[in-house]
Amino acid sequence: MNQSPPFLFERVAIIGIGLIGSSLAHALRQNGLARKIVCADANPEHVKKAVHLKIVDEATRDNCAAVENADLVILCTPISSLSKIAAEIAPSLANGCIVSDVSSVKQAVIRDVGPSIPAHVHFIPAHPIAGTEHSGPEAGFAELFKGRWCILTPLPGTDEKALKKLRTLWEVCGSMIEVMEPRHHDQVLAITSHLPHLIAYTIVGTATDIAEDLKQEVIRYSASGFRDFTRIAASDPIMWRDIFLNNREAVLEVLQRFSEDLTALQRAIRWGEGDKLEELFARTREIRRGIIKEKQA
Repeated sequence: MNQSPPFLFERVAIIGIGLIGSSLAHALRQNGLARKIVCADANPEHVKKAVHLKIVDEATRDNCAAVENADLVILCTPISSLSKIAAEIAPSLANGCIVSDVSSVKQAVIRDVGPSIPAHVHFIPAHPIAGTEHSGPEAGFAELFKGRWCILTPLPGTDEKALKKLRTLWEVCGSMIEVMEPRHHDQVLAITSHLPHLIAYTIVGTATDIAEDLKQEVIRYSASGFRDFTRIAASDPIMWRDIFLNNREAVLEVLQRFSEDLTALQRAIRWGEGDKLEELFARTREIRRGIIKEKQA
C-alpha cells in the first residue's frame, strides 16, 4: 500500500492574513506543504474572510493561540507591529519551531524580533520579492511566488536543517532562492524597490496637486507610464511608511544619488545635450532588457 509523503510542516501559523499571508496559505495548501494552516489577524473582518474563503483551517485574533504547537510561524504584518507580536508569542513558541517573516527590510526585523526569540526556536528572516497593489485576504493567490526571488537572511549560527526546511518551502511554492547578508539586502532593495515606490508616490502626489481641470485630463488620458506609477502608488500605505522609516539610511543614500542624477538630466535637457540623453536612455534600455531576460518583468 502506497503511503502519502509526509508533510514538510505539521502546523503552520501565519500572523497577518493580507496579500502575502493569504497567498502563502494558498500555496501551502496547493502544494501539500502543511497538515494544518492557521492564521491570526487583529482585524476581525480578515479573520472572518479567511474562514469564509477557506484560506486556512482555523483563524483567530489570538496570536498566542495561533502559534501554539506550530512548527513554523510566518510573520506577515507591518514592520512597526513585529516587536510587540514577537514579545507576545515568545512564551507560546514550541521547541524547535521556525520563526520567519516576509518583510522588505531585514536589519529592522532582526533588531525588533530577534531579542524576543527563545533559544529553543530557530529565527530565519526571509523576504519573498512578490506582490501586487491589492491587499486583504481576498487578494491572495497561490501563484504569487512562482518565478520570483525569495531572499533568506539567516543569522550566524543558524541551524542548517531548519534553514533547509524553510528554503524547501519557498522553492516548492515556486520561488528562486538567494541567501544574503541582511545589510546588503537592505541596500539592494533600497534601489530595486524602495526608491521606485518613493518616486511613484511623489509623481502621483504631484499630479493631485495640479489645477483641477488639468488633473481630470491627466486621469482620463493616462499613458502607460503614468498608469504604472499609479499602480505602484496604490500599495499599502502603512507597509510602505514602515519600510521607509526602517530602511532610512539606505533609502536616503540612494535618494541622494538619484537626486544628483536627476540634476544632471535636468541640465542636459536645459542645454539641449541630446547626445547625453540618448546615451542615458540607451544604457537604461539594456537594464530593462536584462530584467526581461531574467523573467522578472
